[in-house]
Amino acid sequence: MRNVVIVDAARSPVGRKNGSLGGAHPTDVLGQVMMKMLARTGVDSATVEQVIGGCINKLAAQGMNVTRTAWLAHGGAITTPCITIDSQCGSSQQSTTLAHSIIASGQADVVMACGVENMTRLSVGADAVGRDKKMGKPISRSYFEQHEFTSQFEGAERLAEKYQVTRDDTDAFGLESQIRAKSAVDAGYFDSQIIPIEAPVMDDNFERTDAVITMTQDEVPRDTSLDALASLKPVAREDGIHTAGTSSQIADGAAAVLLMTEEKAAELGLTPMAVVRASALVGCDPVIMLEGPIPATEKLLAETQLNIEDIDVFEVNEAFASVVLSWAKTVGADMKKVNPNGGAIALGHPLGATGCFLIAKAVHELARTEGRFGLVSMCCGGGLGTGTLIERVA
Repeated sequence: MRNVVIVDAARSPVGRKNGSLGGAHPTDVLGQVMMKMLARTGVDSATVEQVIGGCINKLAAQGMNVTRTAWLAHGGAITTPCITIDSQCGSSQQSTTLAHSIIASGQADVVMACGVENMTRLSVGADAVGRDKKMGKPISRSYFEQHEFTSQFEGAERLAEKYQVTRDDTDAFGLESQIRAKSAVDAGYFDSQIIPIEAPVMDDNFERTDAVITMTQDEVPRDTSLDALASLKPVAREDGIHTAGTSSQIADGAAAVLLMTEEKAAELGLTPMAVVRASALVGCDPVIMLEGPIPATEKLLAETQLNIEDIDVFEVNEAFASVVLSWAKTVGADMKKVNPNGGAIALGHPLGATGCFLIAKAVHELARTEGRFGLVSMCCGGGLGTGTLIERVA
């Protein structure tokens, strides 16, 4: 197995729901992140041997292998194959895992992982709604014979019940996410990872207009307080504890990670940012659904023979506050190291792009703080957990 390094990781600014990126075609956002990241590393697109992209709602503007379309639309080499995968919320993190595996096994020397999601135009569950009944539903009666079918909102509530997470816990966590994110934005901590986006505006029918979107900064986080959070109503059920203030923000965006062998990086004159020490994809209870970061973290630590105390930065997706709080209770993580610059509650969760967003955050935070190890993990619909453990190259 060959060592695999990350030479760059970048993302678009986060667009809030109905914000600037909502009017951009997803291929224009992803394509610019891809090509501008390559430009700043000096890597020719023809050097990239494969691109693996994550996207959940693969229809309409995100259909027809959105990864390949974005690559070609922005000048990527026609010889570079591109595929689009779906591991639900962990799609682009699993893209990184697949890229890691392909390079480590010797099938390629240079692979790009990436992801995109325009949630403003293609909302959660858009791919599950057919134009008519003849198209069918994604869940058949056979599934119900094996498992209860729950939503992620219900899963978050059951997770909170199982791990005894309270409304006060989640409100306090939601506020902390906003505070940390605002502090990071004000300090410029995200500047090194953000790729400016300039794209044509699409009208309500996704027809191109003469207007142009120019975006250089995140449109999040929000100003809030404990009193404001306490006043919000639960989103899943009347006795639930999660609200819009303790759930991930609907967001638009794209992100990418460029991986290669150590030898190839040296040949191209590139200084690696981090080494990928381990990757994981695990299954878990599909009813509670959101416990995946727990077994994913345990698997990564066991494989690398590290302890939880060895990790300097954790990026665990804040799909819901209870996901991170139950994970931390179980694995014993120091919350000061967890999502130090805020998470998806404050910064948004553009579904198929978030995995690479989190890896970019971890890589650049390790570089900024000169930490050594970073661990990234996500819960995913259907009962999955993704994981990546990286080590900064000093």
